[in-house]
Amino acid sequence: MHLLDLIVFAAALALAAASPGPSVIALVARTLVRGREGAALLVAGIVLGDMVWLAGAALGLAALAAAVGSLFVLVRLGAALYLGWLAWKMWTAAPVAIAAGEIRESDSRAGLFLTGLGMTLGNPKAMAFYLALLPSIVDLKHLTALGFLELCLVIALVLAAVFGGYVVLAHRARGLAAGTRAVRLINRACGTAMAGAAVLVATK
Repeated sequence: MHLLDLIVFAAALALAAASPGPSVIALVARTLVRGREGAALLVAGIVLGDMVWLAGAALGLAALAAAVGSLFVLVRLGAALYLGWLAWKMWTAAPVAIAAGEIRESDSRAGLFLTGLGMTLGNPKAMAFYLALLPSIVDLKHLTALGFLELCLVIALVLAAVFGGYVVLAHRARGLAAGTRAVRLINRACGTAMAGAAVLVATK
């Protein structure tokens, strides 16, 4: 692919990914409570979801996506339920001073990955980006296998950079609170945010 096309695609993707949404809320909320552990799995699921939508756009699956819309609803609801469960865990977690030690409990690795994947596959914004906006940026009719791999590489790099930046900032903010009272407030605030993300995912 032409370098300019890749740059335009990367810029558009970065803007779309950086805009606040369920994925950003879920990632930041979880990082504030649990730290960076597991964040990579959540991001990996999001990245794979974007690649699935890219493949759908490249193969001209817009009609299929509309035909099996009910399947995407089920995927989205599954992700929303898991986010709700994480929100409940945050609310009920015993406050442990952050300075006292490292994370001792992590959520299901498969669950985090599948939640990231589900949030993206069930996200109308991702669907619109790849099935509606992408064709105006990239000539999908003449997209080669190598070009597809180049776009996948751009997706991985851009999303890792954008969401990685959110994780770093959230982890630093987490380190500002050391007492158990502050940790409890963070847990409950983030639990509320995570529950909000679950509602957004379920109702989009």
